[in-house]
Amino acid sequence: MKTRITELFGIEHPIIQGGMHYVGFAELASAVSNAGGLGIITGLTQKTPQDLAKEIARCKEMTDKPFGVNLTFLPTVTAPDYPGYIDAILDGGVRIVETAGRNPQEHLPRLQEAGVKIIHKCTSVRHSLKAQKIGCDAVSVDGFECGGHPGEDDIPNMILLPRAAEELTIPFVSSGGMADARSLVASLAMGAEGMNMGTRFIATKEAPVHDNVKKAIVAASELDTRLVMRPLRNTERVLNNAAVERLLEKEQRLGKELQFQDILEEVAGVYPRIMLEGDMDAGAWSCGMVAGLIHDIPTCKELVDRIMNEAETLISQRLTGLLSAS
Repeated sequence: MKTRITELFGIEHPIIQGGMHYVGFAELASAVSNAGGLGIITGLTQKTPQDLAKEIARCKEMTDKPFGVNLTFLPTVTAPDYPGYIDAILDGGVRIVETAGRNPQEHLPRLQEAGVKIIHKCTSVRHSLKAQKIGCDAVSVDGFECGGHPGEDDIPNMILLPRAAEELTIPFVSSGGMADARSLVASLAMGAEGMNMGTRFIATKEAPVHDNVKKAIVAASELDTRLVMRPLRNTERVLNNAAVERLLEKEQRLGKELQFQDILEEVAGVYPRIMLEGDMDAGAWSCGMVAGLIHDIPTCKELVDRIMNEAETLISQRLTGLLSAS
């Protein structure tokens, strides 16, 4: 399947693995790229630029296909060493970067001068248009269904994707609620040029996370996620667990008095304990409503091949058949 996204990034299939904290290591990124999609290393999971350089080198040992690096720009008092991380990306020969979080404009010139293609993750049409204006090559349009941070507009992809198609001239992919061939075909029908999957790729054999995490996703239904940190305007969709219940109780009890310090126990530094050690009640961790559509733990190649084969069948048989029947 050829789309503007496959042409832009030099990949076989219009499927991207989103950057995920303590998930986007070289093992997963290389497996997705080897399967014909676009794998992504999560830059800030690596504690230093030197660590990222080593992770990029590891990934290059495992694949000769294109892969990218996610850089999330955080609203923190002490910012990470973004110039150092960009050095590691450029020195490592990576030519695709997924940006997220705050406006990446100040860092784009260095990347663009080196020929890096930028895809920015957006949760609204207005942010997508801003990304287009500042020179991003593509955007990943993230609907309200997504795991992680869905923004504050609460617009699901059945509305958000067609609206993006009405406004954008650069290519975009769908993100949030994407799991299978139906997701891909629906996204293409609404104007996207491919899809970005996060939660679905956690439940794969190559994802370097604890089996407890994968089993939790398979066991979950579409009803098992919760929105936390809404009072702080830092909304995050997470899989429900004991820590999330405690967090929500604090939000309700403290109301407008809630401060970030009140929920540090449930959200700060919990990802290594969850993703690497399998302590499923250690804290809140990002998971999309799409968990309800995830029923197995395939290899990345099995998953991508299945999606593409079923998408071709959907388009050529079911949808074409509906036209023939009329």
